[in-house]
Formats: sequence, structure tokens, C-alpha cells
Amino acid sequence: MVSANKEMVVYCFNTLVSYYNNEEVPPPAFDDGQHCKWWGPRLRGCIGTLEARWLVNGFKDYALNSALRDRRFPPIHAKELPSLECTVSVLTDYETGDNHLDWEVCVSSFWMLP
Repeated sequence: MVSANKEMVVYCFNTLVSYYNNEEVPPPAFDDGQHCKWWGPRLRGCIGTLEARWLVNGFKDYALNSALRDRRFPPIHAKELPSLECTVSVLTDYETGDNHLDWEVCVSSFWMLP
């Protein structure tokens, strides 16, 4: 089972910083794999999926989509990077339910300040 960790949060920050510096995103310090993720404690952006995605591309896409394209919030500007907080949650271990009420949410989360 994959658990959210500091390296995943750092990768999301690095994605946003690289965007503003017009640089390539440094490679992540975690292994890729197919899982879902969810992003955001004090909302300035929050986005996720219940569909399995590869972690590296999913984090890269959702870090930028959450920070820049969530229509509920103004886009995050480069000057805000030092004060941002980030959280990553990885959703795993899906199973078939008996009906629409047969579910329980168990999420692994990790968050940090820059």
C-alpha cells in the first residue's frame, strides 16, 4: 500500500516552483504507481480524483490544476509560494461494495509548510 509522504508534497511544491521559474520539474524522490490523490488543507485550491492515476503525472497535473485552474479560487502567484501549505492524500485499496451506502473512507495524508 502506498502512503502519502513528505517527498510527494515536495514534488507538488517543486512542480509549482518549476512552473513559475519556467524550468523542468525535478524527478520525484518516490516510486511511481497507480493510485488516486487529493490535495489541499486551507483551501486556495483543491482537486483530486477517484480514478487511478500514475502518481508522478497525477501529482504534477493536479498540483498545477489546483494552484492555477481551480475556478473557485484566484490563481496562486509566485510571490505566495513562501507562505503556502500543501497536503497530499493517497487513496488506495478499493473494493467492490454491496450498494451505494457500503463504503468507508480510509486516507493516508501528509502535509507540510514550505
